[in-house]
Amino acid sequence: MNTLSDSASPLYEKVKDFVLGNIGSGKWSRNSRLPSENELVTALGVSRMTVHRALRELTSEGHLRRIQGVGTFVAPPKPQSTLIEISNITTEIKARGSRHRAEVVVLERIKRPEPELLLAFEFESVRPVDHSVVIHFENDLPVQLEERYVNPDLVSGYVEQDFSIAATYDYLQTATPLTEVEHLISALPAGEENARLLQIRPGDSCLVLHRKTWTGPVVATVNTLIYVGSRYSLGSRYLHGSK
Repeated sequence: MNTLSDSASPLYEKVKDFVLGNIGSGKWSRNSRLPSENELVTALGVSRMTVHRALRELTSEGHLRRIQGVGTFVAPPKPQSTLIEISNITTEIKARGSRHRAEVVVLERIKRPEPELLLAFEFESVRPVDHSVVIHFENDLPVQLEERYVNPDLVSGYVEQDFSIAATYDYLQTATPLTEVEHLISALPAGEENARLLQIRPGDSCLVLHRKTWTGPVVATVNTLIYVGSRYSLGSRYLHGSK
């Protein structure tokens, strides 16, 4: 990288042009990490305040995504995947003309998650994770048990919400852009505790959807959605060649 040439435009604008030029040329691809502020200061020959302002404005304009303690990344396109939409069970139930309500069973911050959970989030050290368990009812009949583990570095204030009123899905969509989704679906018999919460018999068949989501390169959520097999079905429709 070369230092910025003199011109009439403010230095922070030239830094913005430099960043956008690298993005536009493909040198810095979507979700890639930018050089640190110190590296940009050294390479461009400007002050850290100038670089900070440029990156802050590019972030507010939607070109960059800054993650505290992780770095600055080229912002990905906004998600348009049908797969993400199937988690919004509140909207699905109401669209059928049915009555929806939610009951919060657990809402907590886990300060020292189990090693398996740290691995799922790809954490390199012990870090806290937010945790919720919510039962969704359709016409007062439980149809889904939703368990979510949430990265508080990406989603602030999660444990302070009232998810009996606001859907977890809606809060997550506004808190952080979900740019990648992984799904695994299986059929499993209900254990005693899940059977009690879903008002079914232990051993009854359930559809289990394991979902992991990312914001850029960082894991945002690790979820398990359990549906009563006799009360719910999962399905999607796609155009041929769609992504």
